Amino acid sequence: MRRILMTGVVAMAAVTGQANAQQIKIMTGPQGGSWYPLGGAIQSMLSDDGIGVQVLPGGGVANAQGVQGGQTDLAFGNSISVVDALEGRAPFEGKADNICLMATLYPQYFQMAAPKDSGIASVDDLKGKRIVTQPVGNTAEQVMRAILTTAGTSYEDMRSVDYVSYSDGVGLVQDGNADMFSAGTTAPASAIMDLANSTDITMIPLTEEFIGKMRDTINPGYASLTIAAGTYPGQDSDVTAVGYMTQLIGRCDLDDAVVTALMTNLWESRGDLATISAAMRDITLEKMMDPGGVPLHAAAKAFYEANAGK
Repeated sequence: MRRILMTGVVAMAAVTGQANAQQIKIMTGPQGGSWYPLGGAIQSMLSDDGIGVQVLPGGGVANAQGVQGGQTDLAFGNSISVVDALEGRAPFEGKADNICLMATLYPQYFQMAAPKDSGIASVDDLKGKRIVTQPVGNTAEQVMRAILTTAGTSYEDMRSVDYVSYSDGVGLVQDGNADMFSAGTTAPASAIMDLANSTDITMIPLTEEFIGKMRDTINPGYASLTIAAGTYPGQDSDVTAVGYMTQLIGRCDLDDAVVTALMTNLWESRGDLATISAAMRDITLEKMMDPGGVPLHAAAKAFYEANAGK
């Protein structure tokens, strides 16, 4: 009887401990990109500190909406979309007031790849083609829309538009059911590498003038980035691409202890994170705390101040 009673006490204690443990949510991105595995890494890190993390799918626009609306506690975001949310620009309604920055992580490249036999060599060749973009709610879909607008065309001028995940989009091109694949992620992107290893591709370039027009007419946060020659098989020259910064954002009222544990783990495990996203190889505290127009969470700011110079 004593053994049974003790077993019951231990079981009840375990249940009570689980109930009292912090439980948070993080919205990531589509499979085939960097955000999904990075979310899994954060889940693993925080579990060691007794913080349970539920990893959810998402996209740049949807993630900012999720943080502001309280559907998630943390999320990956893109600088252009997060600033749009704070300013209340479309597709957001009203200015967001509960989105704070945890860390700026790395640049993202909006990349367009087409089979060499597609006849697509520039954005001027997209009209009438079958293109792949991401589901509405992903920043990459917003960027694709912005590129078409800047080029004087739209989705309506395409032969077809598929709003799918990176993995599904690659499959459509490989099967001959789409002419162009696009993705907003790190370079090299695993999805484009998969495509390049099975198909001779052309990386579709933009020009500095084109990106400048995107900044002037759509969003000042767009940046010009270079996809270096040799990034993908058969890519013999540099390719100019439009880009933006990946940020880790969260609710401004998220518990300070959770944020401190998050920041400590991010910094101490930066080497492990770089194995998931090579773009994080050169991360520094100075780069992480760059606000990019987004207010720092109070606990994140305190972490950076306490660790300055490391």
